[in-house]
Parts: sequence; C-alpha cells; structure tokens
Amino acid sequence: MLAFGAIAATVLIPYLTGRAIDAVRSHHRHALTMWAIAIVAAGLGRLAFSVVRRLVAGKVSLGVEVDLRNRLYGHLQRLELSFFDRQQTGQLMSRVTVDLQSVRFFLGYGLVFIAQSALSILLAAVAMFALQPTLAALSLAPVPFVVLIANRYGRRSRPALQEVQQRIAELTADAEEGISGIRVVKAFAQEETQLARFGNSIARVFSQSIYAIRIQARYTPLISFLPNLGLALVLLIGGRDVINGTITLGQFTAFYAYLLMLISPMRTLGYMLSAAQRATASGARIFQILDRAPAMVVPPEAPPLPAGRGEVSFRGAGLTFEGVHRPALSDIDLDVRAGQTVALVGAMGSGKTALASLIPRLYDVSTGSVSIDGADVRSVQLGSLRRAVAIVNDDPFLFSATVHENIAYARPEASREEVERAASAAQADGFIQDLPKGYDTLVGERGLTLSGGQRQRISIARAVLADPRVLILDDATSSVDASTEQSIKLALREVMQGRTTFVIAHRLSTIALADEIVVLEGGRIVARGSHDELLDRSDLYREIVQKGMPDQVFITQKEPEAVGL
Repeated sequence: MLAFGAIAATVLIPYLTGRAIDAVRSHHRHALTMWAIAIVAAGLGRLAFSVVRRLVAGKVSLGVEVDLRNRLYGHLQRLELSFFDRQQTGQLMSRVTVDLQSVRFFLGYGLVFIAQSALSILLAAVAMFALQPTLAALSLAPVPFVVLIANRYGRRSRPALQEVQQRIAELTADAEEGISGIRVVKAFAQEETQLARFGNSIARVFSQSIYAIRIQARYTPLISFLPNLGLALVLLIGGRDVINGTITLGQFTAFYAYLLMLISPMRTLGYMLSAAQRATASGARIFQILDRAPAMVVPPEAPPLPAGRGEVSFRGAGLTFEGVHRPALSDIDLDVRAGQTVALVGAMGSGKTALASLIPRLYDVSTGSVSIDGADVRSVQLGSLRRAVAIVNDDPFLFSATVHENIAYARPEASREEVERAASAAQADGFIQDLPKGYDTLVGERGLTLSGGQRQRISIARAVLADPRVLILDDATSSVDASTEQSIKLALREVMQGRTTFVIAHRLSTIALADEIVVLEGGRIVARGSHDELLDRSDLYREIVQKGMPDQVFITQKEPEAVGL
C-alpha cells in the first residue's frame, strides 16, 4: 500500500509538469504557481510514502531473517546426530549466514522493488495510452523482448548462482576447519599448505563467480538497452508531432517523463532478477535442510521415562549407519542391573561407543530394542530420557563460557554450591580455584585455554551435576596423568554408587571399576565375565590386554591389588 502511494505520487508528477509547461506557454502565472505547488505536494507525498515504506520493508526483511534463522537453527537442533556425522560445519554455517542474507535481502527489498517496478510500468503505460495511444504503443514495443530475455537470463543464471553458493559454502567449511584445527596446523608447520588449500577454494569461488558475472553481463545490459529504442522512437515521432502542432509541448513533456519513468523500472527489474536468482539458489540450499524430516521420531503422546534405578536391557539390538553396508552392531543381547558397572572392551571399531550411544538414543537401533527401566527408549520423551543419562566423552567439549556455566550446562538452574560440590567430586575444584577468576573464568572456545585433563574433569563435574541414573564414561580418564586418574577414580567410585555405569575402557585400571566386563568384536558380544575369568577363557581379551592396554604389565600376576581390584 505504501509502495502504491509512492508510485501514484510519482505518476502524478509528470502530468503536473506537463500542465505547468503549458501554463508557461500560455503565460498563466497563477496557474503556473498552482501547478508548481501541486508538484511540490506530490513530491512530499512520494517522500513520505518512500521513507515509511523503506522503514517497514527493513523491519519486515529483518523479521523474515530472524524467523528463518530461528526456524533453521531449531530444525538443526531437532535433526538426529547421524545427520551431523555427514555434514561439514562450515557448510551448515554458510546456510545459516550467507544464504539467509541473500534470501532476506530479496524478500525485504528485492520483492518490493519488483512489485514496485511492475506497478510503475503498469501505471506509466496506462497514463501514456491515455495521453497518446500511438506513441505509447511504439514506446512499449520492446517490452515483450525484455520479458523474453529476462526469462532466458533466469534459466541460465539460476544453476550458475547455485554453484556459486555451494562453492562459498565450501570456502566457509575450509576456513572453519583451518581455524578449528590451528593447533595441529602450527604443530606440523603446515601454514603454507593450509593457505594453498584456502587459496584453491577462493579460486574456485572466483572462477564460478566470473562465470555467473559473464551471464549477467550478457543479458542485463541488453535488458537496459532495449527500452532506449522506444525512447528514440518517441523522441523522433513525438517531436515531429509537437512541431506539426498535433500535441502540445506540455503533453509531449509529460509523455516523455512517463517514458523515462517506464525505463527506470525496467532497468531495476534487470538487477532485481539477478538478486531473485541468487535468493532462489540460496533458498533451495536452506530448504534442503528444512525439508529434511528428522529421522528420529518421538510419538506425539510419548510419556516421560518412568521412575527407576537405571536397569538397561538390549534385545537383539543392531545398528547400521546410513551409507554404510557393514553394521556397527549386530544381535546385542545384554541385561545390566540397576547400579551395576559394566566395562566395554574391544579393539578400535568393535562397537563400544556405538553401543553406549544407543542408551540415550543418540542413534536409533536398526534392529531390536533398547530399554531403560522397562521402557523402550524410542517410546518416551527424549528430554526425560537424556536427563536420565549422562555421558563423559574421551574428547570433552566445553563452550566459550565461564567454568561455572560449563559445569552447570547439565542443570542451568543449579546453585553455585551445587556446582562446587560437583567439581569437588570430579577432583576439579583445586585447579578451578587457582584460575584467575575461579569459577567465573572464561575458558575460551572449546576450552582450549585449559589442559586436556582439566577439560575432562570439568566434563566429569558436568555429568555429576546432572545426577543421572545411567552414567556413560567413554574413556573418561584418557587425558589425565596417573596421579589425577587415581584421584578421579576414587571420586567416581562414590559417584557411581547406586548408578548404572558403562565404562568404555582402554586401561586395566579403568576396567578395575567394573562389576562385569563385556568384550566386543566386529559389533558383537563375544565374551563376558570378570577380569580373571576372561584372562582364562577369552583369547581375544587376553590379546587386547597384552597388546592394547597401557598397564598390561600386571596381567601376568593376576593379583587383585595389581589391577586395583
């Protein structure tokens, strides 16, 4: 409506200008003054409408961007973990930033300019036909050719611009990877290699952008040139009519102004078509994600996880990752009593982490089922399920926030006293107190300002604060020294009391925490029992201990105190 008001005022100005010129030729001073005032009034009206329209358009475009960004990020949060296993972070970041900006600009401004240009052309054409039908027909003769060329330009430029957006995403992914892995880059003095790789990505973006620009350079100037043919015809024929006295100079001036008003929107359409194609390409990339339904579905009326002490059961559980033919897990049958500690042992790739990931439903079983306290994990609310399970990974992730906020991430409403108790249980309180601001110290992105052992103890404290009924320790003491490891194990003994615990172990001293050891090979359970039992009857377990565990020296003695039992 605001755009229509601005255009109506714009269309009125040429008519008023023509009347003013005729008043000059007729020496009507009073009429000239009135037409001049009317022109100023129309100009002020156009100014007011344009200012408000731009403000409204800006607000709408930003609102669209906010809604799209929230919707996209929210959708990403709902997608299953396997989706992120196959995606580069930089690719996703490009969609959330670069692609959204293109869509926002077009929806906020491009769409308005296209509508405004189309309306300007329509109103100008109506006014021109009302003044001089013959001249109007001549001036509009190039319009069908403009439409034809614009349509061809759209078909050619869309795939080219989609490829530009894809290569920008690849560039973003390379930049993100290079910055995230800067320690490795510097450790191996590979700065020049990374620079060459990034330069290659820039060259790919440049090459594809040049191709898109060539298409634009071929069509857009032609779209701008064709209306000039109509302008030349109007000047030639309309000028003769003025000389012959068929029309007045004021009428010709008004008609000429309308023609100029017609040409400008045509040129704008050429530029906006380019923006439209870029926005279409970006929108397609955004909706590739938004249209992907989450593979992990929760029933609409799913109940919360029922109360219990953490009894876990696997029944014929199998897991096959998307795009992989060989199953990660097959025919897993395992019952773990509430409060029992089970160590998962096996060679790399045997399925230890995959098995543990089924418990909080980070991945869905391909066959069989997993249940906690008698409830299938697929039939309960995800929030209640994951609040009942805490995981400490071998590569702990910390947010760029304070120590307190990182520990309290499991329970944001936790008090400082609760956070400090959790840190003490994880043997982290001592080094935290030595930090510049204690619990209020910022740890930096991914916690890189802390040592590996410190990050791991904060991660353990976060799990302790969650107060779960099931605890998963994925080689949770791999980044600490022997002294700290012993302290953490003493703390974990207390923490694990009354909780069902799964320990993914690579050290004999870690296995010592378990009531039972489960040996996996090729995604299957091949042996179960205590340390001594397995040494006697499992060749695989004996080989794993002898070749793969740092404290293997103790196995020949088979004395309980040697392995901390």
